[in-house]
Parts: sequence; structure tokens; C-alpha cells
Amino acid sequence: MTRPLKLVRPPPPAPKRAFAGDDATLVHAFRRGDPGARAALYDRFADHVHRVLYRLLGFSHDLADLHHDVFVRALGSLPGLEDPSALKGWLTMIAVHVARSSITRRKRRSWLWFLPSEELPEVESGAASGDVLDALRATYAVLDALPVDERIAFALRFIDGMELTEVAAACETSLATIKRRLARASARFEAEARKQPALEAWLDGGTRWGNPSAR
Repeated sequence: MTRPLKLVRPPPPAPKRAFAGDDATLVHAFRRGDPGARAALYDRFADHVHRVLYRLLGFSHDLADLHHDVFVRALGSLPGLEDPSALKGWLTMIAVHVARSSITRRKRRSWLWFLPSEELPEVESGAASGDVLDALRATYAVLDALPVDERIAFALRFIDGMELTEVAAACETSLATIKRRLARASARFEAEARKQPALEAWLDGGTRWGNPSAR
């Protein structure tokens, strides 16, 4: 007599465990070949890298590809990182490199003004009004007119809100140079922004320019 087959349900996968340790510990684990180190690097910094790219580039259909590119570059270069405790700033620097290449390569956004609103990526603050979306479109259209190094410094400082020392480190330049870039960028940005009706209310608010989606 043939016994019926019993289907044995496989055990549920073990829940993900957060990587224990600081950034330096994570780098050392990666260098040792720890199988969980790659995933831990992504889990820990994916949101940060996305935010930096989003602030620098605004609406971009290839944002996911650029995000992937940052981590591919990081994983290839991580064994040579001199200061493992500086992991976050180093990843920011790679994100800036990737964004700069994208801006230089495409000088993008000619399509932005005509992109239907339903195709725009979700604004980070949640549901955004039409005025905010218009202001964001206008902001990045103005940024397109800035020299790439000034645009990056402006976006990191005034849109992402980084400290001056963080901006200088991400751009691999001195604090004095960043201050000069920001002064030029701010003057150029305001002059161009005055030509954009969508930005009039933000500029007339009397506050230093920031991310409209965060207001």
C-alpha cells in the first residue's frame, strides 16, 4: 500500500537582523567578507544617498539607476577607504560625483515643464499642492542655469541643509572655496528665480531659499 506524500512546509525565513556596530565596524566586516555587510551597507545608507541625489537633481526618471550606480561604485572602492569612520561622508562624496556626471552629461530638464504631474516622483513631504510642485519645477529649472559646481554647492547647502563643512567635504574642496561658490550661486539663483512667477511668493517671503516641499 502506497503511503500518501506529506508536504512539509519549509520553515519561515529568519527575520532580518540589523547590523550591530558603527560605520567603522561595518567597513571592517565588509573587508573580512561578512556575508551580511553588503546588505547592511545598503540598508543603512540607501535613504541618505537617495535624498542627496534627489536634492541635487530634482525630478529625474533615472534616479533609481543613479542610486544603484552610487552603491556599485562604493562597493568597488570600499576596501580602499582610508577612514572607515567617515563612511557616510564618503558615500555622500560618491553621490555628488554621480550627480555631477549626470548633470554634465545631459544638461537636462527641457522636458520638465511639460511633464504631466501624475508622472512626477512623489514629493518627499507627502501630498504636495500644485503650487509646491510648480515651485519645485521652477527651482530645478533655475538650477539648470547655474554652473555645475555652484549648483551642487547650492543644493547641498540650501536644499538639503548640510553644514558648510559637510558641503566642502562632499565637494572635496576647502571651506573658503565653498563659501565663494555659495555666494556666487545665491546671487545667480535669486536673479534667475525672480524671472519665475512660481517662485515669486517664496522669494518675497523674506527667508533664505530652502526646499519648498519642506516648508
